[in-house]
Amino acid sequence: MNRISKMRMAVNLVALVLVFSGCQMAGYALSSFLFSIAGSPAAWAVHLISAVVGFGIFAGVAALVSFHVTHSPRWKEHNRRQGGFLAETVDVLNRIARGDFDVSVPTHERDPFPELAESINKMARELGTMETMRQDFISNVSHEIQSPLTSIGGFAALLKSDALTPEQRAHYIEVIESESRRLSKLSDNLLRLSALEADGTSITKREYRLDKQLEHITIMLEPHWMEKDIVVEAELQKVSYLGDEELLSQVWVNLLHNAIKFTPEKGSITIALTLEEKAAVCRISDTGIGISPEDQAHIFERFYKADKSRDRSLGGSGLGLSLVKKIVELHGGTVSVKSEPEKGSVFTVILPID
Repeated sequence: MNRISKMRMAVNLVALVLVFSGCQMAGYALSSFLFSIAGSPAAWAVHLISAVVGFGIFAGVAALVSFHVTHSPRWKEHNRRQGGFLAETVDVLNRIARGDFDVSVPTHERDPFPELAESINKMARELGTMETMRQDFISNVSHEIQSPLTSIGGFAALLKSDALTPEQRAHYIEVIESESRRLSKLSDNLLRLSALEADGTSITKREYRLDKQLEHITIMLEPHWMEKDIVVEAELQKVSYLGDEELLSQVWVNLLHNAIKFTPEKGSITIALTLEEKAAVCRISDTGIGISPEDQAHIFERFYKADKSRDRSLGGSGLGLSLVKKIVELHGGTVSVKSEPEKGSVFTVILPID
């Protein structure tokens, strides 16, 4: 209820009290006049009769006011508006129940329930946004699943040919295995994201050395960066951290894997870990293809790909960075990116230390 409505209610209450008091006084005066003519009864009867007469006068005044108001053009217009508002509101709610969220209750200055209309309109907008996200999610998942399935089916059909050379057969089998791994990784990431969003408080924290973890993952990925002759430098300050070691391992693997994937041959990657103002700060820098300013605003969204044609050829699903963001946020931290096209990228993860 807004301030103007409260003021109107207070004024109406004061007016009602004054009218009621006036009717009681008029009842007492009329009773006294009648008693002066017919004689005065007992004291208790005088008060009772005066009160009854006062109530009678009040009821008569109320009836006259009600008749005047309900038959006035303004009241009829109010009723017309109120009936129209209720009809429009019911229609909008029925359409929302059928899945149509592109609706709104028309609002006018003299509507009887403006707050209700605004709440329904806000609900419709939010449901529409959620429906759009749901449809986009289904479309993206279907696309990502269809791509490897098409490859698997196509190359499996080619394997039936007896005219294949051993080299061709080995190549087709390798493609099928690669696409199967991509499909499996997509499924794993979807399940992991779903589990984290359904129950984000279930992470298991323990104290461990964050620098040792980064060192181990860098060595684990050595075959990938050595294959492209990439120079990797690690500047790791000793940091003990209380967190979910397994989940954070996924963060570093995804970020380093992306850095290797998008850095050309003979490029460089730098991993730096420092303690800054009660926080562990990890920066992973590369000399890769970079990310445009427009794409940086969406890079952590599900299935978003900055360069769709390039990403598809490299087997990306657009889920890795959204998983990184979710895991870091569950630890109370932040992840951000600074990048310029053809000048590389710097991903910064900040994890608070209690």
